[in-house]
Amino acid sequence: MIALEPVTPQNALIFKEVRLRALRDSPHAFGSTYAKESQLVDAEWVERATRWNGERSILYLAMAASAACGIVGASLDESDPTRAQLISMWTAPTHRQRGVGRLLVDQILVWARARGVCSLQLMVTSNNEPAMRFYQRLGFTRTGRTEPYPNDPAVIEYEMSMPILEPAR
Repeated sequence: MIALEPVTPQNALIFKEVRLRALRDSPHAFGSTYAKESQLVDAEWVERATRWNGERSILYLAMAASAACGIVGASLDESDPTRAQLISMWTAPTHRQRGVGRLLVDQILVWARARGVCSLQLMVTSNNEPAMRFYQRLGFTRTGRTEPYPNDPAVIEYEMSMPILEPAR
């Protein structure tokens, strides 16, 4: 059974371990790199956990028994709090195609709806067809906005979006 839990200072080192695994496994899926984040000291991981666990942002771990098998995060858009950005999505290769990714995104949707978010957005790299298909199955569509991937300008990032609430009238 998979349990989802928010990243907190108490489990920040589990977050560190799974985040570094994710960066090694899927280097083109993230805006950061393993080389950069592996240099962070434990206190910085605890600070990240504290900063990301608030009203405007959240990180979740997917746990299979006592081992992390996935992560996801979200933050409210700074200029429009009716939009949120899904970030840092990753599922361990051993747990792909088992519903863990859907559980993680569903938890972000619960968090976003509780904050009145109308649209959930994400960026996905052009060389990650499995992720694009996964997001499309969940109801995300490409918006047409693209940008160069910061770690490799030969790769393009596509923005995808999914409506989740009707705006208040």
